[in-house]
Amino acid sequence: MERKNTSWGVAADWYHEHLEKEGTYQKEVVLPNLLRILALKKGMRILDLACGSGFFSRAFAETGAEVIGSDVATRLILIARKESPKNIAFHIAPAHKLDFLPSKSVDLITIIFAAQNIENIDKVFAECARVLKPRGSLVIVMNHPAFRVPKRSGWGWDEEKKTQYRRIDGYMSESMEKIQMHPGDRPDEYTLSFHRPLQVYFKSLRKNGFAVGSLEEWISHKKSEPGTRAAAENEIRKEIPLFLMLQAVRME
Repeated sequence: MERKNTSWGVAADWYHEHLEKEGTYQKEVVLPNLLRILALKKGMRILDLACGSGFFSRAFAETGAEVIGSDVATRLILIARKESPKNIAFHIAPAHKLDFLPSKSVDLITIIFAAQNIENIDKVFAECARVLKPRGSLVIVMNHPAFRVPKRSGWGWDEEKKTQYRRIDGYMSESMEKIQMHPGDRPDEYTLSFHRPLQVYFKSLRKNGFAVGSLEEWISHKKSEPGTRAAAENEIRKEIPLFLMLQAVRME
């Protein structure tokens, strides 16, 4: 069977530069919420799985925690090693095969904006269960699967009511779609995005020995430019979450 390429390695330099910009969702929404939830302390050992160029790994390391990062894309790991402190250990590895880690060796695992790019999520959760200590946590951040369904969701405008709404044309069916890495440019550079309803994640987590302890939904921090639709757009941003956070605990 042909291996599906879901890596962001081909767009590594662009992706790294994007994350370092001001005003991104990663900086303004995801990172502050993650630091609050993880409550990292000196001596804790955390694996940033599918770490990309190390944006979150570096932030985690500033807390004094021992940070390990891994990604399947060689170019992303090379950037991470170049841009990060030497006390962060980066490894090139697929998310379902963490041979560099012994069993029951980490306190926390994060998977940030990568679950939707992983084809066999069940194997990944099984490997996370192997390397986590008992009662260790797995924290997943993803595009909200109920409201951001690749090529089957989008914003709409109701002219009669003067309101913006979110249209969803599918949710329960799993799907795979090609997603451009550079929106509006370079159509030949794409990754694959896998949509799954929430029950797929919950069932797989339970199967692999996890219990979901908490769930949060995060909204956009952005504001519309002044205009006739600005008020409606800003209002709906507060009602439709873009991101979902799941925190699961590895049971004995």
